[in-house]
Amino acid sequence: MSVGIVTDSTCDLPAKVISQLGIQVIPFYIRIGKHDYLDGIDMSREDFYKNLPDSPEHPTTAVPSPQKFHAIYNALSDEGATEVLSIHISSTLSAAVNVASTAADETTSVPVTVLDSGSLSMGTGFLVQTAAELAKQGFAVREILPRLQDQIKRTQVWALLDTLKYLRRSGRMNRIVSVIGDIMHIKPILKMHNGVSEAEKVRTRKNGLNRLITMLKEFSPFEKIAFLHSNALEEAKTLQSIVNDLISNQEIWFETINPVLGAHLGTGVVGFACVTKK
Repeated sequence: MSVGIVTDSTCDLPAKVISQLGIQVIPFYIRIGKHDYLDGIDMSREDFYKNLPDSPEHPTTAVPSPQKFHAIYNALSDEGATEVLSIHISSTLSAAVNVASTAADETTSVPVTVLDSGSLSMGTGFLVQTAAELAKQGFAVREILPRLQDQIKRTQVWALLDTLKYLRRSGRMNRIVSVIGDIMHIKPILKMHNGVSEAEKVRTRKNGLNRLITMLKEFSPFEKIAFLHSNALEEAKTLQSIVNDLISNQEIWFETINPVLGAHLGTGVVGFACVTKK
């Protein structure tokens, strides 16, 4: 039994982990003006965030076609996979799960199971990592899924935005509301847990960072943790240093949020993804 693991480029897993575990990553499309880029292939994340504030046209994003997913599933079959597990960003945020499901239905070379991660960024990434590690140990999909469902319930992703203007530019927020929010120095905190996305409002960035610290203390101890940012690495490191006593022997990752999410969230985001211990 050989299980192939597939995900998409919004998972934010480090390249070394993807390579070591043999994970197949399907890149999203990023369109800026008339140009299309493959996330993580045609444009680096550093370049994306460097150019985002002054971009005359706001980036848009798109899920690859079912044919792209179908081709990856067939390729894994050709390489000897007897099952495929395809794990993607929450269906409440993207059509990736639906597109993957369509491709899975059309695939006859190998059985494909599609899993909605109920999360985003490293929340999805940690799930993919667990699946790939279990697959390497020889577990079948039916044995992997219960462990992933348990992990989904213990996964939290929180992110403090620096500004509302990118949500406004992307069409995800009413313009008048967002302008008033900027004037009043409102900083939204976006959070994701078990497929449910919510938001909180705080008045200043300092208050927002204190809120993140409070929640990190509440969620500890951790099974896995990563600090997330968009062009705000030093602030992410400061956040980690404040709660370092809560982190025992876990490997700590600092990951740049993918441009697919960054097109909506903008620069200056800082947050975390964690899996709480059982």
